[in-house]
Amino acid sequence: MFSLNLDKKADSRAHLVENKFSLQVQATVNEVGKALLGKNHQIRLALCCLFSGGHLLIEDLPGMGKTTLAYALAKALHLNYNRIQFTSDLLPADILGISIFDQTTAKFSFHPGPIFSQLVLADEINRTTPKTQSALLEAMEERQVSVEGETRSLPDPFFVIATQNPSTLAGTYPLPESQLDRFLMRLRLGYPDQRAERELLEMNTERDKVKEVQQCLSNDAVLEFRRKSAEVNASDALLDYVQRLIAFTRGKEEFHFGLSPRGSLAIMRASKTWALMCGRNHVVPEDVQTILPNVVEHRLRATSDEDGHTGASLVQRLLNEVDVIE
Repeated sequence: MFSLNLDKKADSRAHLVENKFSLQVQATVNEVGKALLGKNHQIRLALCCLFSGGHLLIEDLPGMGKTTLAYALAKALHLNYNRIQFTSDLLPADILGISIFDQTTAKFSFHPGPIFSQLVLADEINRTTPKTQSALLEAMEERQVSVEGETRSLPDPFFVIATQNPSTLAGTYPLPESQLDRFLMRLRLGYPDQRAERELLEMNTERDKVKEVQQCLSNDAVLEFRRKSAEVNASDALLDYVQRLIAFTRGKEEFHFGLSPRGSLAIMRASKTWALMCGRNHVVPEDVQTILPNVVEHRLRATSDEDGHTGASLVQRLLNEVDVIE
């Protein structure tokens, strides 16, 4: 009886912790939603990406609110923020920093670039050359940069939000697969619904709403969320389901190539975080299905463009044809 009471108390404490995280998420969504109207689901996905320790790619037409989302997140989470406008003449040193000779000390001193921030907005990343795009690779994967033979650590948390215009627009350089694979998630914001657009039209400017966003979480709270999400339980049956999804991408001829191990780990990281955001300490299949399109669509390529095969259609096949229970 005594042991049973202890178990109940432990379960109760765990439930309170999980509820705390779900309440924090809702408060943050509400705050960021003041600036980005009618996009609560996209805001939750962006938070899921951040809390999972990943990086976010937003692909959409100009003027959809990509920059607004990044700036509002930085305010709500009290993160140091820097924006890098990617252009065709941008150089890696413009991102990472450079050593400059100081005549007063007769020594070279390092001047850090804008990458040394907690939240970095890489705006229109596909408008710069592949050489400059690759300057982000080590930073995103290793949380450090190597400049002139010296390795320097980046702040923690470190979160990159990159935006890109559709490849059909002029002056773009498509991101290679190695770069796309560094992004945990890709999402699109899309047009606002009628109600949100009406409210937008009644404003003087979008910036008025961004100023209203208040801090919801501290840096320590963000790091705690990351630690707790890694502890969320995934049952053997759930792992079997994820493995069937991965095997499907590697065994069907419609897929040019299957998901990499990094892709499979991304599914689990995002699923665990989504479960915690919903107030649970275990993953259910619905968590996997919710995050799956945003985690794997940019990692998949169709063998042929015929019959309308796209990343979205391949993900839909995964959801429709892979059984949750074998």
